Amino acid sequence: MQNLIEITTEKFDVIFDLRYASENNVCGHKLYSRPFAYMHEASIEGILKAIKSAKNLGLKLKIFDTFRPLEVQKYMYEKFPGDFISNPEDGAIPHCRGVAIDLTLTDLDGNELNMGTDFDDFSELAFHNCEKISVEAQRNRLLLLGLMTAAGFDFYSKEWWHYQLFKPREYEVVNASPELIQHSLR
Repeated sequence: MQNLIEITTEKFDVIFDLRYASENNVCGHKLYSRPFAYMHEASIEGILKAIKSAKNLGLKLKIFDTFRPLEVQKYMYEKFPGDFISNPEDGAIPHCRGVAIDLTLTDLDGNELNMGTDFDDFSELAFHNCEKISVEAQRNRLLLLGLMTAAGFDFYSKEWWHYQLFKPREYEVVNASPELIQHSLR
């Protein structure tokens, strides 16, 4: 998969909860055949900067999703059409280009900070500017936002967990190896 770098715990000081490789996701079943985390080489410097900044604050990044095969994007868009899943026909589809990451913050023991909702909450409670969540969750979202934007990432206003490189359409959609996609989706 051209221009993608594998994110591993051996090379990156992160925690994984790769939701689409498990049944613990918004679809309720596996979308990926195995856990994986790949990002475009252009995003690696930013991820390393965010990891270092988080560590300086006594925190770690916990990754839910990175590169997403186009077939999975199509499946998710058909299941959840609307604003939360990028339309594979005309959207920016940053995950399919390897330039997006879904993540949260944890303490050094791996305990997630309160962000007000779980990952992939498709409601207004997931919006960055939501005031219906606790002040603690608002602060934690702002902390994540500050870390990621200082590391060179843009954000999506309707998903506190989603960050991407600016101008994602400048990057090619990556053709995934078919073995990454859960057999039932192919």
